[in-house]
Amino acid sequence: MARKQRLRAAPRLTPRATRRAPRHGSIRFFGAAVPADSLREEVIEGLSRFPKTLPPKYFYDGEGSRLFETICRLPEYYLTRAELALTRRHLEEIARFAGRGCELIEYGSGASLKTRALIRRLRPARYVAVDISESALRDAVRRLGREFPWLEILAVLGDFTEPLRLARFRRRNARPVVYFPGSTIGNFTPRDARAFLSMTRAQVGGHGAMLVGIDLKKDPNLLHAAYNDSRGITARFNLNILRRINRELGADFDAQRFSHYAFYNVGLGRVEMHLVCLAPHSVRVGEYRFRFERGESIHTENSCKYSLEEFQELAAEAGFRGVRSWLDRRGLFALHGLVAA
Repeated sequence: MARKQRLRAAPRLTPRATRRAPRHGSIRFFGAAVPADSLREEVIEGLSRFPKTLPPKYFYDGEGSRLFETICRLPEYYLTRAELALTRRHLEEIARFAGRGCELIEYGSGASLKTRALIRRLRPARYVAVDISESALRDAVRRLGREFPWLEILAVLGDFTEPLRLARFRRRNARPVVYFPGSTIGNFTPRDARAFLSMTRAQVGGHGAMLVGIDLKKDPNLLHAAYNDSRGITARFNLNILRRINRELGADFDAQRFSHYAFYNVGLGRVEMHLVCLAPHSVRVGEYRFRFERGESIHTENSCKYSLEEFQELAAEAGFRGVRSWLDRRGLFALHGLVAA
């Protein structure tokens, strides 16, 4: 992510509600005891840096989640279509890799388009959805509960970038398989991605596995179009984080004084998203005040791109062994099948 990844002690998961679905399925909600002032602390920390940053995980409030689902349907945003196409094309092989009856754990459940195909083919012993946005999480698991009434679902409201105590819910004799689609791991710097993969390796244990989506290096013009769409939805998505900070922290950002700016940094192999200040601006967040000069930016997100070999090497350093890689027909996107080494 744009900030340095900090792995904290695993928060305690507490039950929130249970809903029984027909034909033996159920949906259980759990909330991770994340400190209520986490957003405030991380915003103040990021704005105190030079250059200023904001953690991209806070894009995903209710409005941000809705905007991102719109982005996924845009003609310029090839990632979702490419990953969905490769999932459908290679579904039998992906299912054989994961293993029928596994425990499927998804980080960042979102709209669960690709997940539905996997669940239908795998018939997992249990599906565990982890998401930081409560509205997105509830919408996703309720849709899945209606479509798969036989499925046992655990919905965990929490930050999957931090270690969660998921082992206490684990099904005996069910292989844990973490599903992390959408190239979200690209939001981490390579160093932080390695730490995240190591944490996940500890979560799944010695016989676990991981399916992770990776956006591949490609023509910078294609990347530029994907993050600067003609309808301005990505710009609204980027600016929404300022509105969320205003609403939840009582800050006074004037979002009209900031502009979305995204570009491909060839040297670092990543798309960077920024919010550029258009005029001098002073912002209050609690008892803190931050000064912005014209042209100064807030770095809100990285989206790192990898070659197949680069990512497999990164995974190996984190304790995984790359077994399979599946690509879409155009070679834009890859899904990696990793097993604990």
